Amino acid sequence: MVSMKVRGRFFCRLTLGLSTPRAGPSIVVLLPWWVPGVVIILMPQPLPILYIKPECPWCVKALAYFAEQGVALDVRDVIKSMHDMRQMVALTGQAKCPSFRYGDFIVADFAVEEFVAKAKKFPSVCKDLGLKL
Repeated sequence: MVSMKVRGRFFCRLTLGLSTPRAGPSIVVLLPWWVPGVVIILMPQPLPILYIKPECPWCVKALAYFAEQGVALDVRDVIKSMHDMRQMVALTGQAKCPSFRYGDFIVADFAVEEFVAKAKKFPSVCKDLGLKL
């Protein structure tokens, strides 16, 4: 935490998080030096996770769709990582791909059309991800 003076007032600068592909960008906040009774907790939303099998045609189409939409993803290859496979199975109850997770929004074993149909039912998720449906 660093204090700084802006327009004659003292502020403290908080840099939260690490700027990494998995954690997302850091958050920088300027707070008044003294704010009575105020506690601010900021948590960056982690990237959506897409579990894939590289040779799967549905996975290739899903990757292309998210790239076209400009959605940053944490792509996890379940063939290379048994840990990721176990996570996906625990999350979805199956070993089929692609599977998508963003917070509590989960779509398992989907074609792009199925993903779009489910996403339309959750406008807040569409807004967070920047999906143009």
